[in-house]
Amino acid sequence: MARIRLVEHAPGAPGLRWLGCGPDLRPSRGLLKLQRLFHKHAFWAESRTQSDLKRMLAGSTVVVTLWRGKRMVGFGRAHSDGIHRAVLWDVVVAGDLQGRGLGRRVVEALLTAPAIRNVERVYLMTTNSAGFYKQLGFCDANPQQLLIRRQ
Repeated sequence: MARIRLVEHAPGAPGLRWLGCGPDLRPSRGLLKLQRLFHKHAFWAESRTQSDLKRMLAGSTVVVTLWRGKRMVGFGRAHSDGIHRAVLWDVVVAGDLQGRGLGRRVVEALLTAPAIRNVERVYLMTTNSAGFYKQLGFCDANPQQLLIRRQ
């Protein structure tokens, strides 16, 4: 198997957002590859447009991607105020590569980023992967409740 490379993008991921940069800051159609990764492997994000992805990335404090050669195989992002709260979003690994520690690599890169590493609480939401996140030290947020307001 080709080596998997983790890329830690600058806040707002301008290289990925505007130039499609991947490893070594080389243009690699990264935005299109992110859209494809979501479409194939993230039911909650399968219909995001490239315009939506640009706005999403621009507002993200921390962005990491995983690459196997020229293929984007993982992604994760986070928002944080740098002291009290952070939220992890959109952690995804290509289905054919799951179970190899890549999701752990993405989450650990997010949690150790300077903007996240010392915050009081890190939140995340998941539909099907609670067991995975509990292995990484997350726990149920009782007595807190998740509330949602839809547009």
